[in-house]
Amino acid sequence: MSEIRSDHAEPSPQQGEAADAIDLHAYWRTVWRRRWLVLPFFAAAVIVTGLVTLKMTPLYDATCTIVIDLSAPKVLDDKSVQDVVETGTGGYWYSKEYYETQYRVIGSRAVAQRVSDRLQLGSNLRFLGLDGVKDPAEREARRQRADPVKKLLQHFKLEPVKDSRIVKLAYEDPDPQLAALVANGWAEAYIAENLAVRNSATRSAADWLEQQLAELEGKLDRSGKALFEFKKAHDIVATSWEDRQSMVSARLTQVGEALTRARVKRAELQARSDAIEQAESAATGGEAQVEALQAVADSLTIQQLKLRYLEARADCADLRVKYLADHPRLQACERKQAEALAGLRGEIRTALAAVRTEYQETIATERNLSALLERTKADAFGLNQYERDYLELKRAYDNNQRLYELVLKRLKDTGVAGMLQASNVRILDEARPGLRPVSPNVPRNMALAMVLGLLGGVGLAFGAESLDRSITDQEQVESALGLALLGIVPSIARAKDGAAQDLAVHTDPKSAAAECLRAVRTNLLFMSPEKPLKTILVTSAGPQEGKTTTATSLAITMAGGGTRVLLVDADMRRPRLHRVFGAGGGAGLSSLILGEGTLGEAVRATQVPGLWVLPCGPVPPNPAELLHTAAFQRLLGEMAAGFDRVIIDSPPVGVVVDAVVMATRVDGTLMVLKAGRTSRDRARAAVRQLRDVNAPIFGAVLNDLDLQDQKYGQYSYYYQYGYYYGERKGEGAAAKAAG
Repeated sequence: MSEIRSDHAEPSPQQGEAADAIDLHAYWRTVWRRRWLVLPFFAAAVIVTGLVTLKMTPLYDATCTIVIDLSAPKVLDDKSVQDVVETGTGGYWYSKEYYETQYRVIGSRAVAQRVSDRLQLGSNLRFLGLDGVKDPAEREARRQRADPVKKLLQHFKLEPVKDSRIVKLAYEDPDPQLAALVANGWAEAYIAENLAVRNSATRSAADWLEQQLAELEGKLDRSGKALFEFKKAHDIVATSWEDRQSMVSARLTQVGEALTRARVKRAELQARSDAIEQAESAATGGEAQVEALQAVADSLTIQQLKLRYLEARADCADLRVKYLADHPRLQACERKQAEALAGLRGEIRTALAAVRTEYQETIATERNLSALLERTKADAFGLNQYERDYLELKRAYDNNQRLYELVLKRLKDTGVAGMLQASNVRILDEARPGLRPVSPNVPRNMALAMVLGLLGGVGLAFGAESLDRSITDQEQVESALGLALLGIVPSIARAKDGAAQDLAVHTDPKSAAAECLRAVRTNLLFMSPEKPLKTILVTSAGPQEGKTTTATSLAITMAGGGTRVLLVDADMRRPRLHRVFGAGGGAGLSSLILGEGTLGEAVRATQVPGLWVLPCGPVPPNPAELLHTAAFQRLLGEMAAGFDRVIIDSPPVGVVVDAVVMATRVDGTLMVLKAGRTSRDRARAAVRQLRDVNAPIFGAVLNDLDLQDQKYGQYSYYYQYGYYYGERKGEGAAAKAAG
């Protein structure tokens, strides 16, 4: 048995590049084949678009251009008079957010409501589309239910000009005059809305400030009275609390310093007094110690008296030397000396008494200063004790005073700013009525309809093509099944009674089908030039796919080259070859396997020269078991020995296992695929079954192709020589040599 396998070979680099290239012709064939989907879709899209466009009401647009500045004109000094509403200052992101907010405000329902009220659109029957309603009651009822603001917003467009502060306000309406009025009215309504928002905020701020000012005025009055009563109660009405504190602090310092001086003086006088007491109490030398005291030594009078005394004593000493004790001059001198001594001692006593008196006075002064210091400290402590209360009252009063002045100033600024009707929005160009309608744009709509209709139709065609899972061309055979396409078989017209013309290749050898079968025969023969193919199994993935017709036509074509061909009907479940060749009943394949008769007796000659047919014979109950027997293997060898070619028509692979069993016993299998009907999945499953048992597969034949269908236009090159359908000269000899 031949080991030839015809699995799909690896493509060459040139073939890969060709496969990767876009096949525009294949796309065109797909579109042309599905043209009955493309054309109706295209026509429907164009017609519907045309009808809708013609029925649309013409719309005119008008555009008003405005400029939105970040802030209003600075009429007042912005440092002294601050506006309540901040329009827009700051960095890039703040400005971006500000403009985005303004765009939303422009397109808001509040601004649209202003436009509607300004132009009285709620009562404009033409604008509301109610001018055609004849019944007044119904018209009024519908007018009441109508929403002019919603209609305004539907036809309004806002377009900010990039990298500028300019904004375009556009409106579309069947009436060009009304469109211009609405566009201009929209700009004016937006400006009015801006001013209204600012005025409303200013009024609200002014009302709140007046309320706060009244409350602060009451608080200021109450805190002022409380502070006055506190000052009055603590006797600080004439001077301030700080001055009072300064006075007490200065007095405390002065008293403290005076007390310190008094204490120092008392200490000095006490030392003198102690020295005097010590000198007076001395037993010996007391007079000398007394005279040594500072109070005595520093006294000029005492020094003078002491000098008189010393002079008198010196005189008396001289007189004692000259005179006797009772001499008058001596006695007079002694009296003078005694008087001088008495005056000296009296003056000394007076000086000492003065020191004692001064000491007592110093003690009294110290006592008085200590008492005064205590009273001053008490005054200072009293001030410190009430300082917290005073500071709280003073702070409350100052805060109320400051808030009152701040609110009063802001209220005045608000009043001035409220009187200023300056807006940061201004109209740059007013809208003018349009001269031509902007909608509907008939050329654009029709062009768009044609493009979309064509694209939609093409998409529908390719969608239908992608949903088609049948096998239609060589690429699908090679990619989906991994098989080589050995050829195609065009559709063969049925007889008038509807029966299949299985012998059409014999009756019309110059037909396209005959030429295609000769191409299939040639491809098969050249697949194994060294070892001739003897047994060929013809099968399909499913029933009604033309395998019997293909097997018959292939056998007729091979017999036409002078080769002895045996056509075997191995479809023992639905045999049909005996009807094709009129081979009647009797022995057949099933009989020979069971050992009934011989091959020579069972085969029958046909009207085709060189072609014999072996009918199925009686239909057995168990065909698969018969094919598994050694008798079938011996019979197959006998047929191969008696004929040049043995072509076996088997049941479909996807239905029963008969074909799989026989595929392992022949030289190769030819898979018949019906174009546009055989499913890729079913064919792939059939090929997988054959490969699972290592059955050799020559390739596939694409059967029943409608050559008039553009779907198969790529095979037209087979028939460009339509008049030359006969077998070419020398083809039979070549085929015979190959056999």
